[in-house]
Amino acid sequence: MKNIILVFNLFGLFHIGIAQNPNRIYQSHNEENGIFSVTTNDGKYIFQFYSEDILETTFLPTGETFNPDSHAVVLSPQKIETTYNYQGNVITFGSEGISVSVTTSPFQISYTYKGKNLISEKQGYYKSVHEPMDLVSGNIVADQTEKIDFNLTEDEVLYGAGARALGMNRRGYRLPLFNRAHYGYQEHSELMNFTIPIVLSSKMYMIHFDNAPIGYLDFDSKKDNTLTYETISGRKTYQVIAGESWYDVVDSYTDLTGKQPMLPRWALGNFSSRFGYHTQKETLETIQKFKDDEIPVDAIILDLYWFGKEIKGSMGGFEFLKDSFPTPKQMINTLKFQDVETILITEPFVLTTSLKWDEVVEKNVMAKDSTGSPAVYDFYFGNTGLIDIYSSSGYNWFKNIYKGLSEMGVTGFWGDLGEPEVHPNWVQHVKGNADEVHNIYGHDWARLVYEASQEASPELRPFILMRAGSSGSQRYGLIPWTGDVSRSWGGLVPQPEIALQMGMQGIGFMHSDLGGFAGANLDDELYVRWLQYGVFQPIYRPHAHEDVPSEPVFRATKAKTLAKQAIELRYKLLPYNYNLMVQNHLGGVPLMRPLIFEEPSNEKLWDYSQSYLWGKDFLISPVLAQGKESQEVYFLKDSYWFDFYTDEIIKGGQTKTIQLKEESIPTYVRAGAFIPLAQPMASTKDYEPNQIELHYFHHSSVTEEMERKFYMDDGKTVDPIGKKAFEILVFEAEIEGKWLEIDLEAEIAENYTTSTKTIQLIIHNIESRPRKIKIGKQKANGDYNSKTKILKLNFEWNPKEELELRVKL
Repeated sequence: MKNIILVFNLFGLFHIGIAQNPNRIYQSHNEENGIFSVTTNDGKYIFQFYSEDILETTFLPTGETFNPDSHAVVLSPQKIETTYNYQGNVITFGSEGISVSVTTSPFQISYTYKGKNLISEKQGYYKSVHEPMDLVSGNIVADQTEKIDFNLTEDEVLYGAGARALGMNRRGYRLPLFNRAHYGYQEHSELMNFTIPIVLSSKMYMIHFDNAPIGYLDFDSKKDNTLTYETISGRKTYQVIAGESWYDVVDSYTDLTGKQPMLPRWALGNFSSRFGYHTQKETLETIQKFKDDEIPVDAIILDLYWFGKEIKGSMGGFEFLKDSFPTPKQMINTLKFQDVETILITEPFVLTTSLKWDEVVEKNVMAKDSTGSPAVYDFYFGNTGLIDIYSSSGYNWFKNIYKGLSEMGVTGFWGDLGEPEVHPNWVQHVKGNADEVHNIYGHDWARLVYEASQEASPELRPFILMRAGSSGSQRYGLIPWTGDVSRSWGGLVPQPEIALQMGMQGIGFMHSDLGGFAGANLDDELYVRWLQYGVFQPIYRPHAHEDVPSEPVFRATKAKTLAKQAIELRYKLLPYNYNLMVQNHLGGVPLMRPLIFEEPSNEKLWDYSQSYLWGKDFLISPVLAQGKESQEVYFLKDSYWFDFYTDEIIKGGQTKTIQLKEESIPTYVRAGAFIPLAQPMASTKDYEPNQIELHYFHHSSVTEEMERKFYMDDGKTVDPIGKKAFEILVFEAEIEGKWLEIDLEAEIAENYTTSTKTIQLIIHNIESRPRKIKIGKQKANGDYNSKTKILKLNFEWNPKEELELRVKL
């Protein structure tokens, strides 16, 4: 069997057919305790498995020692069964999944997954002498960079590098790895606030470059089939991750770098937010307007006016301005009484004019210059320093700020400008210079806020909104947004693409400022279409400059009415959306999913973001252009799709022109799906989990048993799965002869107290009045509408007992 595997790998190597760095010469190799190493004339390769689907490769140049400090990886290497072969001039070391093959002469390293070629090193690691790296208008320049490059096949499409607005396929670009905000961007942006050193391929593999310092990812910009990672310094380590599906790849990557913690249930509700609320009075009056207009709302976000009257001059005060917010604790309690959470903006900058400057200097909180003094420089908000979160004094001081605000009743934090927005390369941190920590500053700031929130309020799930981060930031509960997007149709266009890309890279809660942020553009059609899209993105948060209101309560009557409908739908979907959050927590599955997740071999979908899946069963096609009356939608094959609003049924595997409606965007449900909906509510605190409007989308093409599971808990307990404080409702449907059978059962964890469910079951697409209906052992009549072809059944169910419903068709 080993010889067969070896021959297959050899075939793969000859297929790649490109020798590596001709100056790298094999000398010896060793395999011991699950670690495979290869010594060359200029260093050593070390290969180690984290799982059958994750293989780490490190190159140690001669004279260097291994640096085990990864900002991203939390998984420990696993002891797995491996195979080792040495025949001719090829050494193969592998698992049942990934294998690495080393050709000794000419030297070559390549990777396969279950016999399928993935990628091979081209030159591998090398130094590029006297090649300037000018990332930000000459601000960052390196005399020498380090590179690792690989061979690509001509046909593969590439994704990754974090948040960009480029189209799904990023091949052909040389992209900086340097977190930087792009104010007012529209359809095209090559550099934004959240970069990640990740490459994904349409061949369903991922490479994660496990290194923090700034650099580039070159996605074959010279069109010579070369992928290059370039950096100023640091670890020469990368992980290759592969799987049999995109779901497997993302699951493995988030095993490696950490899963997203569960958010509080209120995080899935509607937010009131703008730049910004100037006073306590204005804050309370805004929420009262939501209540008066009966528009659901769960949280309000206070921008920088909570600590200063003006935009400039006061950043870093971290205390409520008494003139504007005279009784902040009372305000927070009043909002809490109205079922509204309070979220505060914070920044990592302390201005030399702020109330805290003398304190932070005295307590050694700030990053330093070359003389050891606090580093100060000018930026938009004033003359400033940057908190050194890598020093124990800076970390603990900043953490205590958050703990104090949490003790006042603040339940969420917004970390802004965390790229950091201005970060001169001469600034020194305890962990390294600015260029070495720039890209992970937001990541480690999120960790600080996460730990502070846990320490101050151990009974609450943290809520952390951040603009910048890196690989693995999801494990600190980080919820990123797409930056200061233009309030224009051009700004709306790339939003699905950015969120889909980030979901593929483990960041499942990427979302946008609904309605757009930058510019005084009063366009009600744009506003409504953006908010309708927002129903099917992870976080529902309209936000913008105050010159044009972001809140629906201050918009024109028609826009307000349509926005209210969208927000009400968002709340109806709460049980479905909450289950998506749990799936992300357990398996890393993004809430928004590219269609390639379902049809990975469909080349037409490799560069496609016009439609996407919301969870498994919703197909969404946002309206991204002004005045459109129709648009084309691709319907995934192997399913029929129900129009969510009309029940029109469309066969999958085709592109169809859809007529648009102003009150909704094209929304479709997979045949055979169960969709649980909630009753109307003013906030998620009003949610009644035991009252379920359960829709089943029946279709004759669904010939096998369909099963859907929906997770439920109290929406607030920290680690409810670990504490066994949850239940899972299981709904199954299948056709048995002339009978449609639907089974309800539950998996109830030992520390969860379940309750009787009041259910309205709505079965779609029943062609004629059922001849007989049974709920358990009892006959039932139901309510059948021959025009809509909908059957409604009302009953109660004790989840401790399985219940069978039978409908004779």
